[in-house]
Amino acid sequence: MPEPMTGARRVLLAVLILDAVVLAVLDLFFLPLRLDGVFLPKLGDFPLPITVVAAAVTTPLLVSATAKLVRPGLSWIPLLVWVLVVMVVGLAGPGGDLVLIGDWRSLLLLAGGALPGALALGNGLAGVIRGSAVQGGKGG
Repeated sequence: MPEPMTGARRVLLAVLILDAVVLAVLDLFFLPLRLDGVFLPKLGDFPLPITVVAAAVTTPLLVSATAKLVRPGLSWIPLLVWVLVVMVVGLAGPGGDLVLIGDWRSLLLLAGGALPGALALGNGLAGVIRGSAVQGGKGG
C-alpha cells in the first residue's frame, strides 16, 4: 500500500505538471525554427527542430523526477499532461491558430517527446512491480 500524499508531495506534483505545460508550449512555439538568418544563422533555410531534442531530454526527466520525488505510480501524469498540451495547443492554439505545423517536424516532436517519456515510465513502473514481487516473496 503506497504511503499517503503529503502536502509537500502535492506541491511537487503541481510544480512538475506546470513544468510539463511550460515545456510543451515552448516545444510547440519554437518547433518552426529555421536556419534562415532571422533568429538563427543563415544556412540554406533548413528547418532545425531543436525542440525535439529538448522534448526527448525533458519528458523522461519529468517522469523520473515524479517517480522519485512524488510516487512511482503517479509518474504518468507529467507525460500525459505534456502530450495533451501539445495536442490541444497545437491543434487549437491561441486565437484558434494552428500551431502544430503539418509536416515531419510535428511527428518528430510527438515521437521525440512521448516515446522517451514512455520508456522512462515503463522502466520506473517495472522497477515498482519487481520491488513488490520481491517484497511479496519474502513476506510469505
